[in-house]
This record gives sequence, structure tokens and C-alpha cells, in this order.
Amino acid sequence: MSVSARQEPSALVLPPDVRAPEAVVLVLHGGREHGESAPRAWNLAGLRMRPFVRRIKRAYAPRGVAVAQVRYRCRGWNGARADAARDAREALDQLAPRIGDAPVVLVGHSMGGRAALRVADHPSVRAVVGLAPWCPKGEPVTQLRDRDVVLLHGDLDRTTDPAASADYAARAVAAGARAGLLLMSGGDHAMLRRAGAWHSLTTRTVGGLLGLGPLPDTVARSLRRHGG
Repeated sequence: MSVSARQEPSALVLPPDVRAPEAVVLVLHGGREHGESAPRAWNLAGLRMRPFVRRIKRAYAPRGVAVAQVRYRCRGWNGARADAARDAREALDQLAPRIGDAPVVLVGHSMGGRAALRVADHPSVRAVVGLAPWCPKGEPVTQLRDRDVVLLHGDLDRTTDPAASADYAARAVAAGARAGLLLMSGGDHAMLRRAGAWHSLTTRTVGGLLGLGPLPDTVARSLRRHGG
């Protein structure tokens, strides 16, 4: 087969044994502002999400929840191209016929959080959990109407701005989302400080958003809906 005839790898990474799940958690790792080369298979941003994948699987796979991941074609966002969001939407399109009406919760870190928030208007998506998300000024929010949006951000983050996440959450509420920000005291961008708290809170939040248990009290208190 010629190089030009080869197919690009799928944007969706889903275990082959998944059949008719009750729900799906789609995980999106971080990246860079610019970069057109493909991420390496064992890139650090991807490895950072593995503990989240393991915890969510352990907690909810017995209850019919599948965990999938987005495979990026490029390691960067790349300006108006928004490559990570394009890949996220393609992954959702590939996932939809396999899961029917099952709801999807997106869990994205940094650039992956930005991509998850951008594609939250996809019909399969019920909610988004953004971990230290990259929310630049002017980032759109209208696509979040009628979605649940939980942003977790370390107060010591020096890579993405917790204040920007607060502004984004407020604008999301004004656009009709049920949205909130929870600051992780002592948390950094890489989610290495207090890693266990990040993993536990994210897992319990996912379960609450899927109706598989109560939302953590701190998360529930942070959520607001426009006019609510």
C-alpha cells in the first residue's frame, strides 16, 4: 500500500471488547499551544491521565461504564485549526453509532480540557470535567447550554490560569450551563501535588454526573445554572 493510500489512525481509542455500554467516559490528555507532529505513544501528557483512567474503570466498569480516549493527530492546538477539538469531535462521531443513546462524560486536562469544552454540544455529551483547563479569554461558551460543567483547577497552577477558569465558568452559567469551579488547594498544573485527591475527586464527580452516586458535596455546591 502506498503511503498516500494509508489511512490515518482513528481518533477514538476504545477497547475492542466494549459492547453496548451504559455510559462512556472519554478522556482527553493535554498538549501544547503549537505543534504539528504527532504525540509519541508514551508521551508524558498521555501518561498523566492513566491513573484517572484506572480509577474510573475500577469504580464504574462493573456498572457498565466504558472508558475511551481521544488520539490526537497533532500535539498542538494550532490556532484557528483547533486540532485537538477536531479530533475530539471525530472521536465522538466514531463513538456514537457504537453506544446508541448512552451518555458520554468528557474528562480533559489542559489542552484536552479546552477541546472537551469546545465539543460539549455533541449530542452524545452529557457533561464535561475540565482538569486545569486551558480557557483563554474569549473562548466560546454557547455550546455548553444545558450541559453540566465541572472545572477543577489547582490554586498553584502557573501554566493555565485558575482565574481564567473562574471567568469561563461564570460565562458558561450565563450561557445556560450548570457550571462551577472548584479550586484544588495546593494543586499544580501537572496534578502531581495531591495526586490522590485529584484522582478521587474526578472519579466521584464522574459517577455523580452519570447518576451512579452522589456528587461530592464540594462539587455540588460549586454548580450553578443560569436563572436557577
